[in-house]
Amino acid sequence: MPTRDEPWPAGTPAWVDCQVDDVAAAGRFYSDLFGWTVQDTGQEGGGYLIALKDGRSAAGIGGKPEGPAGATPSAWTTYFAADDVDGIHQRVAAAGGESLVTPFDVMEQGRMMVASDPTGAVFAVWQAGEHSGAGVYNEDGSYCWNELHTRDYDRAKRFYADVFGWTYAEVGDGVSMRYSTFTVPGGEASCGGVNDDTKMAGEGPAYWLTWFQVDDVDAATARAGDLGSSVMMGPDATPFGRMSVVRGAQGEVFGLIDPTQTTGEMPMPSE
Repeated sequence: MPTRDEPWPAGTPAWVDCQVDDVAAAGRFYSDLFGWTVQDTGQEGGGYLIALKDGRSAAGIGGKPEGPAGATPSAWTTYFAADDVDGIHQRVAAAGGESLVTPFDVMEQGRMMVASDPTGAVFAVWQAGEHSGAGVYNEDGSYCWNELHTRDYDRAKRFYADVFGWTYAEVGDGVSMRYSTFTVPGGEASCGGVNDDTKMAGEGPAYWLTWFQVDDVDAATARAGDLGSSVMMGPDATPFGRMSVVRGAQGEVFGLIDPTQTTGEMPMPSE
């Protein structure tokens, strides 16, 4: 089981959490779906839930910020590791993004901020304190991949390169599929992706999608449906793995994937 006890390298997706209206209901939903054990941080932690997989932190579940009912959609948020969140705050502004929540301390757990990129996608930044981030990953019931969906592909790539120093490798053929993976400075393996959504129907906002690894995508997708979710895509066989995209019981969207079950050839850039 891939585990981690120290802070993640800067720029790496280090944590995920969801913001919902009914935190307790979401805790029950994901415990049933992924086999999580949920711990309540109590009044001091604002009722934030920490989900554990085999005793290690896997994800968080929290309430939405105060405001009119329905003003903020339920969503999963990707957190990127930082050595200096205040420095990232300055880079976000310089690169054309917007800080939605300026840097603040989360007790002794760490320091964080929330921002949006110039294409509208919301993300968070985490500077580890006592909480390093995810303690389990790339395992059944834990997150394994985070990807940006945007209709301004080139602008988004420039922004994250300026903020986090990412470098990119093109995966798609550049025509039917424009997709790139990113690697953090000094890293060797890709740790997330950017997808060009311009060919998708509709005009939805840019967003970061969290993918959770499961051993049986079909069974997990069916179980999510039994728990009140709706299936947005799949399950499908793809070169990346067998996958589906689900809208959770409170409206939050996430992916389910078994990356060991790959089918077909990966589209590649033309010469």
